[in-house]
Amino acid sequence: MKWLENLFLEQTAIQAVIIISIIIACGLALGKVKIRGISLGVTYVFFMGILAGHLGFEINHDMLMYAQNFGLVIFVYALGIQVGPGFFGSLRQGGMQLNMLGLGLIFLGTLVAIGLSFGLGISMGDMMGILAGAVTNTPVLAAAQQTLEQFHIDTSTAALGCAVAYPLGTVGVILAIIILDKFIVKPKDLIVTEKEDHNKAYIAGFEVCNPGIYGKDLQKIAQISPVKFIVTRLWREGKVQIPVSTTVLQENDRILVIAPEKDMEILTALFGEQENRNWNKDDIDWNAIDSNVISKQIIITKPEYNGKKLGALRLRNHYGISITRINRTGIHLIASPNLILQLGDRLTVVGEAKAIEQVEKALDSGNGSLRDPNLASVFLGIVFGLILGQIPIMLPAMGTPVKLGLAGGPVIVGILMGAYGPRFKLVTYATRSANLMIRGIGLALFLACLGLDAGPKFFDTVLRPEGALWVGAGFVITVLPVIIMGWISMRICKLDFGHTIGMLCGSMANPMALNYANSIIDNDNPSVSYATVYPIGIFTRVILAQIVLMIFLS
Repeated sequence: MKWLENLFLEQTAIQAVIIISIIIACGLALGKVKIRGISLGVTYVFFMGILAGHLGFEINHDMLMYAQNFGLVIFVYALGIQVGPGFFGSLRQGGMQLNMLGLGLIFLGTLVAIGLSFGLGISMGDMMGILAGAVTNTPVLAAAQQTLEQFHIDTSTAALGCAVAYPLGTVGVILAIIILDKFIVKPKDLIVTEKEDHNKAYIAGFEVCNPGIYGKDLQKIAQISPVKFIVTRLWREGKVQIPVSTTVLQENDRILVIAPEKDMEILTALFGEQENRNWNKDDIDWNAIDSNVISKQIIITKPEYNGKKLGALRLRNHYGISITRINRTGIHLIASPNLILQLGDRLTVVGEAKAIEQVEKALDSGNGSLRDPNLASVFLGIVFGLILGQIPIMLPAMGTPVKLGLAGGPVIVGILMGAYGPRFKLVTYATRSANLMIRGIGLALFLACLGLDAGPKFFDTVLRPEGALWVGAGFVITVLPVIIMGWISMRICKLDFGHTIGMLCGSMANPMALNYANSIIDNDNPSVSYATVYPIGIFTRVILAQIVLMIFLS
C-alpha cells in the first residue's frame, strides 16, 4: 500500500492532478447543497482547498502556480468572449448609466478600504487582499499579488486576507440587498423602468401617399432619404411581394419598414402615413399575415460568411428574400448592408418558402458545426491577452508602471475578440454550454489552488485577534458601499430595484447574490444589469488595486 500513500503525498504531476481534482469535485458537490434556498456554489471549491491545505496536503509549488494562473486566464478570457459580441451594444442601451454607478461603487469601496487600512493599522498589501475577498473578486487578488512581487513583498498574507474576508463577502451583498429591500425600497422602486434605445430595430407599417415618391424605385428613394431604412414587405391590390431595390412604389401601396425608432417621424414624412398597428409585439405570427410569404430564423454556421458584410452576400437579388433583423447574443440589430456578420448570428428571413430553403442551405451547413468551439482562436486570444497584460503602462506621478496582468489583459482581449474578431476572419463563436464549461474549469482550478495555498495558515490567522479584525474590515467593505450606492441608484438616478441590484451584484462580481436577486425579482433586469457592468468592473478593480499599492508602497 506504499504506492497508494505515495500517490497522494509524493509531489509529482500525477499527485497534483489528483489532489486538485478531489478538491474541485468535493467543492462542486457541496455547491449543490442549499440552505434556505441559498448556496455558495463554486465558492465551496475555495473552502475545500483551504481545508485540504490545513490538513497538510500540498503539491509542488510551481505546479500549483501554473494551475492557478492558467485557471484564472481561461476563466476571464472565456468571460470576455461571451460578453464581447453584445458588450458595446449594451453600453449604448442605457449601459453607460449603469456602468457609472458600478464604477462609483468600486471607487467608494476602494476608498473605504484605504481608510480602514490607516484607521486599523492594516498594511496596504494585506488590505488589498481583504478587499479582494470582500468583493469576491479573486482576479483583484492576482493583480495585487503581482504588484507586491514587484516590490519583493510576501504575497501569502494578502491571500490569507482574501480567504478570511471571502465567506462574509459572499453573503454580505445578499444581506445588503435585504437591508435595501426592507428599509429603503419604496413601491415606486419596484416599477420596472425600461431604458429605451431609440437606435434599435423598429418595425412600422406605412401607406404610400406622398406624391413626391410615386413612380420612384426604392433605390432612388433611399438616395434622397436622410435616414436609412429597409422595406421588407409590400402589399399591392391585396397581394404581397418582397420588394427589391428596383421595386417602384405607387400610390396607396402598403409597406413594412424597419429602421431606428428615432427616425420614424422622418419616414412618416417621406412615405406619407404611418399605420397604428404595433408590429413590434413578441406574439405576432408573421407566417399568418399572408399565405405566400413566410418568416424564418436562419443561423449562420458556415465559416466563409464570418466577417463578411451583409450587403456583399446580395441575398435579396439572388433569392428574392429580405433580411429583416439580426439577433446577436440577444440584441436585435438592423440588417443594414454594412453590418459585419458573425458565426452564430440569427437572421430573420422573409420570403417564399422555396427561396428561404435555398438561403438556409447557403448560410447554414446543418451539421451542428457551431457545437465545436474553435480552440485555435481561443489559445491565440490567450496569447494576445497575456502579452497585453504584461505591457507596462506609465501613469502620471507614478514611478512604477502599471500592468493589466493575468486578469486584465485576457478579459480585454476576450471582449475585443468577441466583438471584432470576425472582422479579421477569426472564428470566436462558442456555444453557451462550451463557454460555461471553459469558464467553470478555469474558475474551479483557480479557486482550488488559491485555497490550497492559503490553507496551512488560514485557521491560525482567523483565530488571532488580527484575523477577527480582518473579517470585520472585509464585512464593512462589502456592505457599506453597496447600501450607499443602492440608495443613490434608486433615489437620485431613479432606477428600479431590479436594475439596481443587478448593477450591485455585477460590480461586486457576486453571482450568488445575482441568484438571490433573480429569486425575488420576476423579470431579467438583474441579469441584464449584471452582464452590463461586470466586464468594466473586473477591469477597473484589477487596475485600481495595482495603482493603490504603487501609490502607498513606493
